[in-house]
Amino acid sequence: MSLLRLDSVSRHFGKLQAVQDVSFAMDAGELRAIIGPNGAGKTTFFNLITGFVPPTSGDVWFDGESIRDKPVVYRVRKGIVRTFQITEVFPDLSVYENVRFGVETAQGVNGRPWLPRDKRTAIARRTDELIEVVGLAAKADRVVSELAHGDQRVVEIAVALTMNPRLLLLDEPTAGMGDAETDHMVNLIRRLHSERGLSILFIEHDMQIVFGIAQKITVLDRGRLLAEGTPAEVSANEAVRAAYLGEEAKA
Repeated sequence: MSLLRLDSVSRHFGKLQAVQDVSFAMDAGELRAIIGPNGAGKTTFFNLITGFVPPTSGDVWFDGESIRDKPVVYRVRKGIVRTFQITEVFPDLSVYENVRFGVETAQGVNGRPWLPRDKRTAIARRTDELIEVVGLAAKADRVVSELAHGDQRVVEIAVALTMNPRLLLLDEPTAGMGDAETDHMVNLIRRLHSERGLSILFIEHDMQIVFGIAQKITVLDRGRLLAEGTPAEVSANEAVRAAYLGEEAKA
């Protein structure tokens, strides 16, 4: 049984068909990429999975349950967690405070004026663990707004991890990054997948990254499913070359 499945899903905004009759299935433990030209419907596709917009038609299934009409909060509790194209963090708080806020939220104690010592200890331990996982232990006390763009994106992933995702969706995780920041992000995605067994679905425009780490690639074009398969299968697909990849597919 697939962890995530979309059955003939469409989303229309008036006359605009942002996503049109797309079916998709992803197994637990996969590392998958969504690609396509600007306006292909990639972010709308993510919004349909995460509940930010409902489908005009079709159904969305997660772990054998239809979540078509379930709100965002319900999906997060089920384990569907995402990041965004524009980094969503608390810029005036430190790295530690951002992650701790997420840990407290995940444990249902956010905003409580008093916590027993064992709970405070567990929260601190979990916060430290996640900061270490993403490689920001040396910057834990830094205010996020003072960090480089790449590190801010990593903080967002750390916060996403506080929600104990079963499926992590990353919307253009390396956008706007330099080479060193990109390498760090790619290595982090690899480690989250291989060492922690996370199911990861990501949108990315850098084809070297996509073909370097994705096990399977789904290509959207003007809201429709154009192609799907392994990196080798997608790079050899003439329709994909014509619509999007061009000479990049040979790299």
